[in-house]
Amino acid sequence: RTLQVVLRHQRTTLLITIATLGVTVLLALHVPKGFFPVEDTGMIVGVTEAAADVSFGKMLELQQRAADAVLADPDVATISSFIGADGTNPTQNSGRLSISLVPRDDRASDVTSIIDRIQNRLASVEGITVYLQPVQDLTVDARIARTQYQYTIEDPDPAELSAWSPRLLEAMKQLPELRDVASDQQTSGLELHLAVDRDSASRLGITAQALDDTLYDAFGQRIVSTTFTQLNQYRIILELRPEDRTNTDSLDRIYVRASNGTAVPLSAFSTLETRSTTLAIDHEGQFPSVTLSFNTAPDISLGEAIAAIDAASLKLSPPPSMRAEFQGAAAVFRESLASEPLLILAALITVYIVLGVLYESYIHPVTILSTLPSAGVGAILALEVTGKPFDVISLIGIVLLIGIVKKNAIMMIDFALEAERDQHMTPEQSIYQACLLRFRPIMMTTMAALLGGLPLALGSGTGAELRRPLGITIVGGLLVSQVLTLYTTPVIYLFMERIARKFTRKPAGGAP
Repeated sequence: RTLQVVLRHQRTTLLITIATLGVTVLLALHVPKGFFPVEDTGMIVGVTEAAADVSFGKMLELQQRAADAVLADPDVATISSFIGADGTNPTQNSGRLSISLVPRDDRASDVTSIIDRIQNRLASVEGITVYLQPVQDLTVDARIARTQYQYTIEDPDPAELSAWSPRLLEAMKQLPELRDVASDQQTSGLELHLAVDRDSASRLGITAQALDDTLYDAFGQRIVSTTFTQLNQYRIILELRPEDRTNTDSLDRIYVRASNGTAVPLSAFSTLETRSTTLAIDHEGQFPSVTLSFNTAPDISLGEAIAAIDAASLKLSPPPSMRAEFQGAAAVFRESLASEPLLILAALITVYIVLGVLYESYIHPVTILSTLPSAGVGAILALEVTGKPFDVISLIGIVLLIGIVKKNAIMMIDFALEAERDQHMTPEQSIYQACLLRFRPIMMTTMAALLGGLPLALGSGTGAELRRPLGITIVGGLLVSQVLTLYTTPVIYLFMERIARKFTRKPAGGAP
């Protein structure tokens, strides 16, 4: 009965179909864009950072206090912590925390809530900053940064780079779409500059080699001997006492052996000066660079954060020689966002060609593809209602919907074309009978797909965050498309049949 009502109002139904296509395009432009969902793998990685002039001993103390604060959380099982400049930590004032959480079934909080809770604890630890991010199964980053996403600026002029990067850092910190904004530029380190009066040193008989050897004996941990036992060997290290290595006053008590054998105090031919210095100079390719890393604020998609950063950078009007670009996951996201429309268009063209060969028609593949906007509306609306961004997993769900949804139209059109050809029915009769006879198999296959997507959309446990957008898009797309396509497909079929007849009508007195 409802189908007969729809067939009596075909023009209205066509307008609804066109409106559905328009709404699909608007929703696709409006929906927040993301890359990969944040997974709860039970692991958190932390990057610690203290003042640029911190000593190794003080850094060790601060790192231990941070580790104790993390261990105080009831959902933290174990933690491993290390400091020191190496292949992972670029400078001595940075460290790493590897945090393992208790099993997912034994805790009520997810990894995002746990990170927020730990950050509140770490706020009371003075002298050190800790950046936390969950470990992901799917990652495209080649580097471990302070936070999840990176924005790198590079400039051939290091002075210009040093002047502009703090301005951009402050502008990013003011953006409400971002949080945990940090920079790897560290220019407030300290160095002790020893200025040697070469004339005085030469007059006193002090050579540059003698000065180098004396300073290395004091601060370089020189191996002077090795003691061998039956089981082990022990290296004898020459160095200052620990209490003399922590202040500059010990340099006043260092003597250098002159060429005549006398001991000359270091202060007799040199002066000390404390200067600020850069701990490390990073490069992107061949140019000096500074990387600004950030996390997105709660309920803010990566696409919104990138748009905000682009607007803030454009507002500052940086010099032409300075180049800024996203790195890691943010860069791949921009590339994938640009290629998503082309991917969907390629899928639609492929489906059109296959259906055109199957039906030997240019018209009826369009009838089948007309079912897809309703699926897109349902999928994107489901993402909007659940607060999920349109990401790579959602795109996979859209591609799956292209195959699932178009089978409704295929079932009806297959029967209608066969009834016209074999039973000589009119298009109105054939499509009406097709809708009635194909209703049951259409409902069976649709419900099978929909119920198969429910565990993905509603499931929990390890890795559920990665599967959930796939289930949401499938369930939402099928719920909306199932209602619309059962009524719009026969109307579009009749509309296309009228177009086909118009172009194949025989001209008067001539051949077709």
